[in-house]
Amino acid sequence: MFGIELSFAQQIAVWSLPVLLGITLHEAAHAWSASKLGDNTAKMLGRVSLNPIKHIDPIGTIAVPLVLVLLHSPFLFGWAKPVPVNWANLNNPRRDSALVAAAGPLANLIMALLWAIVAKIAISYGEDGHFFMLAAFAGIFINAVLMLLNLLPILPLDGGRITESLLPAKQAHAFSKTEPYGFFILIALLATGVLSMILSPVLTWFTSNLMKLIGMG
Repeated sequence: MFGIELSFAQQIAVWSLPVLLGITLHEAAHAWSASKLGDNTAKMLGRVSLNPIKHIDPIGTIAVPLVLVLLHSPFLFGWAKPVPVNWANLNNPRRDSALVAAAGPLANLIMALLWAIVAKIAISYGEDGHFFMLAAFAGIFINAVLMLLNLLPILPLDGGRITESLLPAKQAHAFSKTEPYGFFILIALLATGVLSMILSPVLTWFTSNLMKLIGMG
C-alpha cells in the first residue's frame, strides 16, 4: 500500500494508532447507538467511551493484527471486546438491532474519510509529513477493511445482524442458528483465499474513489 519497504518497528509505529482507533471506535459506536435506542447494558459497563482500554481484547486487538503484519497478510484486521447488547431492551428490536449493527461500519467509514483528509494535509508538508501520511494511509486501509469485512452477511458480524433483522421471522430464526459457526466460516474463507477474492475488488474500488474524492486520485 505504501510503495516502500518498512522495518518491523516502523510498521508497528505506523499501524498502531490506526488499528487501535479503527477497532475500538467501531465498538464504541455500537455501545453508543444501543444506549440511544433503549439498551443501556453497554453504557452501564463503561463501553460508551473513547478510551481504548475499555475495548481492547489482548488477542483480537493486539496479537492477531501483530501476527498478520509479521506474515505480510493482504488483509489486516482484528476485533475488540464485543459490546454486550440486550436486544429485547431496544425500542424496536428488529429495526434497532440493524441500526446498532450498522453503527460500527458507519464509524469506520467516517474514520476512513477523516484519515483521507489527514493524508491530504500530510502530503502537502512533504518529507515533514511523511510519517503522518503513512499513518493516514494505514488508517484508510484498516477502516475500509473493517467496514467491508463487518458488512459480510455472516453472524456474528454486523452484516449478519443486519441480514437477520431484514429476514422474515421464520428465516431469521433459522439464520440465527448459524452464529456458532460464523468465526470458523470466516477463517475458512480467509485460509482458502475466498475472502480476498470477495473483498479485494470492493476494497480497491472504495479506496481509489476515496482518493479521488479528496483530490488525490
